[in-house]
Amino acid sequence: MSESNHHAVYRWLIAFFVWGSMAIFASMVIGADALERRASWQAYNVDEMSQMLRSSLDELGIVPDRMDQASDEFVSAIEKNDADSLDAFVAVIRGIAPTVENLVSSTQRSLAAASASIDPNTPTYGEIESLPKTMRMSVRTWLGRELVRNRLYDEALPVIAEVDPTESIDPAAVLFYRGACYHALLMKKEALADLRRLLENEDDCPIRFSRTATMMVSDIKPLKEDSLDEISRIMTDVTRRLDLGRSDEQVEKREQEIIDKLTKLIEKIEEQQQQQQQQQQSSGGQGGQGGQGAPMADSQAGGASGNGDVDRKKIKDRDGWGNLPPAERNEALQQISRDLPTHYREAIEAYFRKLATEGQ
Repeated sequence: MSESNHHAVYRWLIAFFVWGSMAIFASMVIGADALERRASWQAYNVDEMSQMLRSSLDELGIVPDRMDQASDEFVSAIEKNDADSLDAFVAVIRGIAPTVENLVSSTQRSLAAASASIDPNTPTYGEIESLPKTMRMSVRTWLGRELVRNRLYDEALPVIAEVDPTESIDPAAVLFYRGACYHALLMKKEALADLRRLLENEDDCPIRFSRTATMMVSDIKPLKEDSLDEISRIMTDVTRRLDLGRSDEQVEKREQEIIDKLTKLIEKIEEQQQQQQQQQQSSGGQGGQGGQGAPMADSQAGGASGNGDVDRKKIKDRDGWGNLPPAERNEALQQISRDLPTHYREAIEAYFRKLATEGQ
């Protein structure tokens, strides 16, 4: 190889190495940017939250001196008193905005009544909607959180459902409490969307949020429609409503949903049993056992004479729930839960006993 060709190859190798290094560096930068963009929310520090507060007060036409005072009170509550940011925010603005003061005061009388003020059909809705956006979203976050903490999920959902996390001073709280609300109401798709979005940015997420959110995702992800797991959860939801003193149309609707799903599950089990019996009879006839039938399955209740049919009229009568004779009740429960963990059977038994007691 001539000297000129040697130099040409050498220059080509250097150029290739430089180009390759630049490409790798560029891909690393792009990859890092992609990871940053993957998190759709960021937590705000104290200064940023203080500025959001000032902007909201400015939209209300508050004079600069009062804005300075409110900002100082907010920052001091967080930095010196270790106050929660939402609590500090609401505590400051309630003395400035009468609408917020009225809302907070109503929560002290009744959380459920306070949530009704967010209803578009109420006069107070327009007043709340007229607040600056950050103030409105933060107040909704605060109220939604209080409702979820008190297991008032149906009331919390309208309050927090449309909150934009990036417009609230506490984005993580929006995603966590809304996700918890969806989780409790068995709204699987919505719960996974919010909880996964929360976990996009674990660095900015409180540990108690991230750990609980991870457990909620693992809990609700495998939930299947019409499964005994779902039925058990609906029973738990009805029990929660009854504990809160609810006996409205929504409770009756959920109870009817339980009956329909249990009936569907029983019918499925009966169909499977009939298929098994047909297979056993067929194999018994071919084996020439001299009239001896196939051995009884271990899980089948011996001596049962009924076919497992459910009297739909009786089971729809709430006063009769749980009043079946012990033998029949145990047989029905065995048919429903024989292949599943015992806590599902216990949940069903407890639920039917509760309704039977209330019926009396």
